[in-house]
Amino acid sequence: MNSRRAFLRGSLGLAALTLPMDRVHARTSGVEPAFSISLAQWSLHRTLRSGALAHVDFAPFTRREFGIDAVEYVSTFFERGATDFQYLADVRRAADDAGVASLLIMVDGEGALGAEDAHERRLAIERHFKWIAAAKFLGCHSIRVNVAGSGDLEEHSARAADSLHRLCLVGDEYAVDVIVENHGGPSSNGAWLARTIARVDHPRCGTLPDFGNFHVGDSAPEGVDADGWYDRYRGVEELMPFAKAVSAKSHDFDAEGNETGTDFRRMLRIVHAAGYRGRIGIEYEGDRLPESDGIRATQRLLEKVRAELAR
Repeated sequence: MNSRRAFLRGSLGLAALTLPMDRVHARTSGVEPAFSISLAQWSLHRTLRSGALAHVDFAPFTRREFGIDAVEYVSTFFERGATDFQYLADVRRAADDAGVASLLIMVDGEGALGAEDAHERRLAIERHFKWIAAAKFLGCHSIRVNVAGSGDLEEHSARAADSLHRLCLVGDEYAVDVIVENHGGPSSNGAWLARTIARVDHPRCGTLPDFGNFHVGDSAPEGVDADGWYDRYRGVEELMPFAKAVSAKSHDFDAEGNETGTDFRRMLRIVHAAGYRGRIGIEYEGDRLPESDGIRATQRLLEKVRAELAR
């Protein structure tokens, strides 16, 4: 126990000594940045799946290659799962040694929190418990979950809200938040997800608005166009009152460096107007540029718009 406490104290001390570049800029310019930048692990999903980059090396790679000092993990890249604490200690040590903060774990594949079957839903809730404990061990503030389900939309919302509330009660024990991303189905309808989060009625429950995940198909027709898309700007605006993280989804860029599917200036003005001053995570998902190039292009665009917001 003493060695673990010493390890945690040493890790936190190292992190405090390493200031991100935007804070250095703020100290020298007197202007507080509108947001800080982090990197979502999914941006490197092809590199990780190929074996060219191990999960334990993700945080040091992020610092070395992009100068980014905060990361967001994806549960499916934890080769040894969430319950091997020696493995988790290696992941934490690698991040701490690189001066990188671990922000959250995006949890996938652990069941439908809005399932109609009560037994299925209970198992899904329980499968998330280990990720709350892992997030706490790594120093993350949140886990990101999905609220998949079926049936009547209002009943689905009620079931999802109940599951989220139960997870938040466990989150209370670990000081870990439970946040939901617009991630397909009804959750990609901003109004539906905002209603669901409000229904949870727990301070640990929030959202992770994603700039691009607003395709709902025919599962949630309210506010959806003929091609099954919910308006992304409206959706982000609806989700921002509950936001505990933000995902800057990108796919491709024009000759001026602008994202071709999302007006980042318009989107970031919405985020800024909501009073959000936390991290914005790069989540490059394109296939024209190599992953590292797509990350850098997204980073340049975020930094450019951030400077414009400061002016």
